[in-house]
Amino acid sequence: MTTVAAYAAPAAKAPLERTTIERRPVGEFDVLIDIKFAGICHSDIHQAREGWGEAIFPMVPGHEIAGIVSEVGSGVTKFKVGDRVGVGCLVDSCRECDNCKAGLEQYCTGGGVGTYNALDKNGEPTYGGYSEKIVVDENYTVRIPDGISLDVAAPLLCAGITTYSPLKHWNAGPGKKVAILGMGGLGHMGVKIADALGAEVTVLSQSLRKKDDGLKLGADHYYATSDPKTFEELRGTFDLILSTVSAPLDLDAYLSLLKTDGAFVNVGAPEEPVKLNLFSVIGGRKTLAGSGIGGIQETQEMLDFCAEHGFGAEIELISASEINDAYERVLASDVRYRFVIDTATIQ
Repeated sequence: MTTVAAYAAPAAKAPLERTTIERRPVGEFDVLIDIKFAGICHSDIHQAREGWGEAIFPMVPGHEIAGIVSEVGSGVTKFKVGDRVGVGCLVDSCRECDNCKAGLEQYCTGGGVGTYNALDKNGEPTYGGYSEKIVVDENYTVRIPDGISLDVAAPLLCAGITTYSPLKHWNAGPGKKVAILGMGGLGHMGVKIADALGAEVTVLSQSLRKKDDGLKLGADHYYATSDPKTFEELRGTFDLILSTVSAPLDLDAYLSLLKTDGAFVNVGAPEEPVKLNLFSVIGGRKTLAGSGIGGIQETQEMLDFCAEHGFGAEIELISASEINDAYERVLASDVRYRFVIDTATIQ
């Protein structure tokens, strides 16, 4: 076992504080990663504050992890010491269900293991990236291409793959009109990726406050959802709307913006239930869907795609002592566009 410094929430809704945790010994197929940067995802806040239900404490959040391999197990073939690697939201799965065999480990039906706030196969709690080091099976570790610096790569492990996977699945590309709902940590990556895929991209945001940023990042159009005229003007416009918003929405209003056979896909996960009039999907044969992260192979594909197109996330680099302030700023939508912790400051 290795003792490492970390930042943890000792209880639900409690401020995060510096502590130490134990990492398991490096097994035959494990890699030990010196974490360099860890992104702060809105889902970290949901879980640390038990917004999505009962959680495991103490909790070390963080599933946007970028670092360097410092040790490998005797059976490891995919990585060597010194490699630049990342870890996302998943650190194990059953490996035997149909989804796992199809490369859809994120939808494992036999017991997927989250990077934190989960129990591993030995019944031990998992601890995430707000820490100095992590031990991960090589099959749930991905390679960060040289073309992306580690700090801007870290958020790709959740925000990047969470938007890339549905954009690819619903065929965003040339000739398709795609709207990204919400211009935050996920939304800004959705804009970059949809643009790089060749789609015509529109941002739907509460206000026009971030319009200049949206256009700079690749959006062709930008509308304020607080303006009722937006819903009149854009009625029947989009092939795909990707919602990154974690607050309840008027789904019927947004479904009206889809073309026939269009899809409204949720990757934001509100804590409260939402209402829906089914006629909103019956009329126009529309799809209301959701999407999780991506499988390990697709996550690697996403990283390679981002490197090929020359972008990572837009970040604000912070020290570990600023984590609690950063949480409040995320809730206030006061970040452009992802906080990333310099884990060297955890010591």
